[in-house]
Amino acid sequence: MTDPVQDQYEAYPYPGRNPAEEATRLVTGSPSRVLEIDHYLFGGRRDWSQPFRVLVAGGGTGDATVMLAQQLHDKGMKAEITYLDLSTASRRIAEQRIKIRGLTNVTFLSGSLLALAEMGLGGFDYIDCCGVLHHLPDPDAGLASLAGALAPGGGIGIMVYGEYGRAGLYPLQAALQQLAGDLPLKEQVALAKKLLPALPVTNGFRNNRFLGDHRRGDAELVDLLLHRQDRAYTVPQLAELVAGAGLQIASFIEPLRYDPSLYLTDPVLAKRAASLPAPDQAALAERLAGNMKLHIAYLSRESGTVAQPAPEAIPLFIEWEAETVAKAVQQQGGIKGAFDGLPVTLPLPRQAPAILRLIDGTRRMDAIRQETGFTDWENFMAVFRPVWRALNGINRLALRH
Repeated sequence: MTDPVQDQYEAYPYPGRNPAEEATRLVTGSPSRVLEIDHYLFGGRRDWSQPFRVLVAGGGTGDATVMLAQQLHDKGMKAEITYLDLSTASRRIAEQRIKIRGLTNVTFLSGSLLALAEMGLGGFDYIDCCGVLHHLPDPDAGLASLAGALAPGGGIGIMVYGEYGRAGLYPLQAALQQLAGDLPLKEQVALAKKLLPALPVTNGFRNNRFLGDHRRGDAELVDLLLHRQDRAYTVPQLAELVAGAGLQIASFIEPLRYDPSLYLTDPVLAKRAASLPAPDQAALAERLAGNMKLHIAYLSRESGTVAQPAPEAIPLFIEWEAETVAKAVQQQGGIKGAFDGLPVTLPLPRQAPAILRLIDGTRRMDAIRQETGFTDWENFMAVFRPVWRALNGINRLALRH
């Protein structure tokens, strides 16, 4: 008997990618940007002259593998990346993408992340496992297997589905199984496309404006609506999964989304929320927001792995330009954006643009303090602290020590 999940990814490799597009763009995202790994898992202090062993567990069509391989190559780092996936169709696409880029720092393997020990795979400084655990029959065993493959001091970047932002999806999955589950997958796709525009106006999925992956292509439709093995997590459930593997959550991405003060404007309510332990604050934020369709997190065995502001720390933008950010803040008085439909405005002090313009990836925080005219560290931090909360909170500013 064949595995319907493996069969799905053979027929519809996910996510849908055209290797030819590697010539014009690099797909990036969280987890697993190199700056993020250093900031959240190594306190901004990793010695990158030393070899760096990476496992991409459930690599799919290669997004994380390609991003890591290219970023580590560009930085001249001694990296050894192992790609692992059950789907040979997905692996072929990932291999083509790496070949087009001329990268040689990736080894491709076919297999299950549940069999790492049997395959002799271990001693990894970093493991990426994005969108995989929630499709396993036993996610606890999956994360335990990954934890067992870490080198001392290593960490993991994961993405799992979030329960509240996927409201209405699972009843629709069940309905499609009733209507088409006995048909070949291609015919299921055709029937799903017939059903979607005919859903009643009261249908939960139709009214969920946070889910739209199915509009991008057939592979995305199958993964979202026709998956045979799929579960979602609340923050407490994810914390339980992580603790069961002997790990802890170093940080969620983006950190600000898990801060209840983002959603509570009443000072009495905000004060009560701030008195809660950090894990309970994250759970409260998820319940208040109601739109988190996935959770991205960095995991470690050790506590205190996240870099913190200090005079010797070097702030670095994550894929943003200092002058562009400084101009926007000067014009708007802060940072404006949205989290999955939730408008967010983060006011910043008037001195913020001057600080932002000096964040060039080489200046230390104390040098920025001096160049912006602050005579002492505490006065500087009174201005920098809200800048840090906003920009690290949306995962656009990291630190290197």
